[in-house]
Amino acid sequence: MSTTNSKFPKDFLWGGATAANQMEGGFHEGNKGLNIADVLPGGKQRLRILKEPGFNFEIDHDKYSYPNHEGIDFYHRYKEDIALFAEMGFKVYRMSIAWTRIFPNGNETEPNEEGLAFYDRVFDELHKHGIEPVVTISHYEMPLTLVKEYGGWRSREVIGFFERYVNAILNRYKDKVKYWMTFNEINSALHFPIMSMGFSIESHEDKYQSIFQAFHHQFVASSIAVKACHEIIPDAQIGCMLLAAPIYPYDSNPENVMFALEEERIFNYYCGDVQVRGEYPAYANTFFKKHNVTLDIREGDLELIKENTVDYIGLSYYMSSTQKKNKLEEEMIQGNLLEGVKNPYLQASDWGWEIDPVGLRIVLNNLYDRYQVPLFIVENGLGAYDKLEEDGSIQDDYRIEYLRSHLAATADAIEDGVEIMGFTSWGCIDLVSASTGEFSKRYGFIYVDKQDDGSGTLERKKKKSFYWYKDVIASNGENL
Repeated sequence: MSTTNSKFPKDFLWGGATAANQMEGGFHEGNKGLNIADVLPGGKQRLRILKEPGFNFEIDHDKYSYPNHEGIDFYHRYKEDIALFAEMGFKVYRMSIAWTRIFPNGNETEPNEEGLAFYDRVFDELHKHGIEPVVTISHYEMPLTLVKEYGGWRSREVIGFFERYVNAILNRYKDKVKYWMTFNEINSALHFPIMSMGFSIESHEDKYQSIFQAFHHQFVASSIAVKACHEIIPDAQIGCMLLAAPIYPYDSNPENVMFALEEERIFNYYCGDVQVRGEYPAYANTFFKKHNVTLDIREGDLELIKENTVDYIGLSYYMSSTQKKNKLEEEMIQGNLLEGVKNPYLQASDWGWEIDPVGLRIVLNNLYDRYQVPLFIVENGLGAYDKLEEDGSIQDDYRIEYLRSHLAATADAIEDGVEIMGFTSWGCIDLVSASTGEFSKRYGFIYVDKQDDGSGTLERKKKKSFYWYKDVIASNGENL
C-alpha cells in the first residue's frame, strides 16, 4: 500500500519505544537497587500470581525465573542497539529511566552517580546518531524499598521521594532531553495496580479507595514534575501517558451503551481529565459515592494540579474493548490487562489481543476532541511468535501488516484534524513482555536470540519489518 502524498507532517517524530525494566538487564550493576520489576516472576502465570492477595515482593529462584534481571542486556549493548535504531532512521527513541539506578532505595538524599552517568552515556550516544530521547520518568519500576516499607503510592510520603528523583534527573539532563512523560499508562492501575502503584489489593482492602487515593498522590506528583520541568527546562515538553482503549457497547441496548460510557469515562478519561484539564471531573462524584471512595486531598493540592497541566498526551494503543452490563463467563476475553466480551468483528493476536486499527482512529479522535492538546502515539505493536527460517531470516509479514494498518489509521486521524506529534512502535527491539514475562512474545523489528528458558546468545538480527519500517520513515509515511 502506498499513497501519493504523505499525510504525516514533515516534522513527524518517527521512532521506537522500550522500557528500562524490560530490556536493560544489569539489575545489580552500577549500584542499582531492586525495583518492582525485579521481583516479577516470568511466564504466562505472571498476572495470575500478581493478582492474588499476599504477593510478598520477594525473589524466589526455587519457584520462578526472573527474565527482567538480564533482559536483552541493553545495559552493555546500548551502542550496538542505538546504531541499529539509527540505521532504521529513528528521529526519536522513547525510553525510561530506572528510578533505582538514580536512587537505589528511592529514599536516599543524594542520587547515585553511577546511574546518572549511565544515562548520560545513553543520551550522548543517541545524540551522536541524531536521535532525540523521549523519556518516561516512571515506567513500572518503582523502588522496592518504597513498595515494602511505605506501601507504594498508597503513601503520600512517596510524593517527596518522587520529587527528589524528578529534580535530580531534570537538572542532570536539562541539556539532553526535551521530551518527557510522567507515569507510564497511569490508568492501567484501575485494573492492575501492582506495577504502576507498587501494591496489590489485599483481601481485607477496599480496592477503589486504595487505587483512587494512590491516583491522587500520583496526580500531585505529576503536577510537581510538570512544574519543575517547565522551570528547569523551559523549552521542553512534558506529557502524561495513558493506556488508550476505546470501549464499545456490545449492542444498541441502552443499558449496554450506558455501561460502556461509564467504563470509558473512568478508564480512558479520568486520569486525562485531571492531568490535562487540571481538575476532577463531575462524573467522579457519582463514581466515588457508588464505591464509597473518600479522597484525602490536602491544602494546595487542587491548585497545584490546576496550575500545572501537561503539554501533550502520550498514549499506548493495542486493542479496543467491548462491554455489556451483564457478561457471561463464556463471552469473556482478556488482553492487555483489560477484560471484555468478544467482538465478533475482530480477529485476535496469538495472545488473544483483538486487532482493531479503526479503534486507533476512534480513540485519537475522541482524545483530541476532548482535550485539544497534541497526541503522541508512544506504544503500538504486535506481540507474536517469530520463526527463524533456514537462511536465518525472520519473515514477519504479520507484523508489517499490523503496523501498516495502524499507521494508515493514524494518517486518517491526521486528515480528520487530529494533531499527532509522532509514532514510536512498541518493543522496536525484542524484550521481556510486561504482562507475561516472556521473550517469545516478540514485538521488535530486531530479533534478539533469547528464549523463555534463559538460553540464547543475545545476538541481534534484522527482521523483514526492519527494512519495511526504514522505508516508512525515509518516505515520511508515504510508503506504507
